[in-house]
Amino acid sequence: MRQVKDQLEAREAAALLGVKLPTLYAYVSRGLLRSVPGERGPARRYPRADLERLRAQRDAGSGRAAAAAGALRWGEPVLDSSITRLATGGPAYRGQPALSLAQRDAPFEAVAELLWSGSLPKRTPAWCVGGLGVSLTRLRSLLPGRSPLLTGLSLLVPALAANDPGRFDTAPAAVLPRARTLLKRLAAGLALVRDPRRIERALAARSIAHTVSIALNAQGGRRAVRALNRTLILLADHELNASAFAARVAASTGADIYACEAAALATLTGPRHGAASERVEALVTEIGQPERAERMLQERMRRGERIPGFGHPLYPGGDPRALPIIEAARQLDPGAPGLHTVLALIDAMREAGRPAPNIDAALVALAAALKLPAGSCAGLFAVGRTAGWVAHVLEQYEADYVMRPRARYAGGPGVAGA
Repeated sequence: MRQVKDQLEAREAAALLGVKLPTLYAYVSRGLLRSVPGERGPARRYPRADLERLRAQRDAGSGRAAAAAGALRWGEPVLDSSITRLATGGPAYRGQPALSLAQRDAPFEAVAELLWSGSLPKRTPAWCVGGLGVSLTRLRSLLPGRSPLLTGLSLLVPALAANDPGRFDTAPAAVLPRARTLLKRLAAGLALVRDPRRIERALAARSIAHTVSIALNAQGGRRAVRALNRTLILLADHELNASAFAARVAASTGADIYACEAAALATLTGPRHGAASERVEALVTEIGQPERAERMLQERMRRGERIPGFGHPLYPGGDPRALPIIEAARQLDPGAPGLHTVLALIDAMREAGRPAPNIDAALVALAAALKLPAGSCAGLFAVGRTAGWVAHVLEQYEADYVMRPRARYAGGPGVAGA
């Protein structure tokens, strides 16, 4: 089956290159392309890897090089995917709008299965795990007292990998059980840095949202769990963001699911990605009182500083994922001091004609309403987005090619003899 998949017939090969059959045959005669005997009859077949290499070389030397370079900067699509479609109304997972899934309180676990398999389970999946899977004492001994939550998760993942000798099997039947267990342990692992005593109880919770609620000591009971479930759904995937792309690059080399998760987590820690919420938290702390929001905004605008947590290149009219999360925060605890400050900043931005809040500001608002510890937003982001990362890893395993873009050399001629 692998041989048929990796070798194309002449017409398929010509279509991939965008050329006619005589041109295809000319490539072979000039030694630019290999052809191999088919399984039946005289028809020759053409290795897909050779075809893609030839197409990349040809495109790099044409006017398409500039367009390809621009595509990696919020530009045109760079690969095919059947996971998530982005539109002005927000992401749609396998054709189902994420906002609709959240509003009707679909279980986060079911949404994860939708991303992984393409179909939404009729019953809530039951994900059970037998403990954290690693020595909690050893993990804690490696963590400084006030480490970011993402540092704890980044330590947990390779530790789990080291204790799973069968992790190198990339077949879906082997990856999916590991993905379910990994996601549950990551959710409980949110307590690793601040209060590891919560991990055992968090692992015993029936849902991922409840696990997160226990791990982060969220205030609000069932309403908090419901808000967290909706938020996890809205975080689950966002097409080829930086962390998903990193996961796919790792998966394209055949790296195991833990290695792909580690690559995604490392990328998420960047202040322009998952850790952007920490910049919003710092700004809210700096503002302090709600009445200072407008003055602080004016001072930053005077200095030409960007306001974190607002605007999104893919949503010029406003991030549709942010509004339901902010509204949930209002309903949970409208009197929360930190929430008042976030809302005052949002109002000041609107009155100044500045961009609308994005999901990072929304997460900070929710964290304030739930009275979550500092840095929780990035951890919550990592748990929710793991569902999407797994989906991208599975899709890349199935695609079965190494992601290896080309660079346009822009340096000098160099020194002779060097």
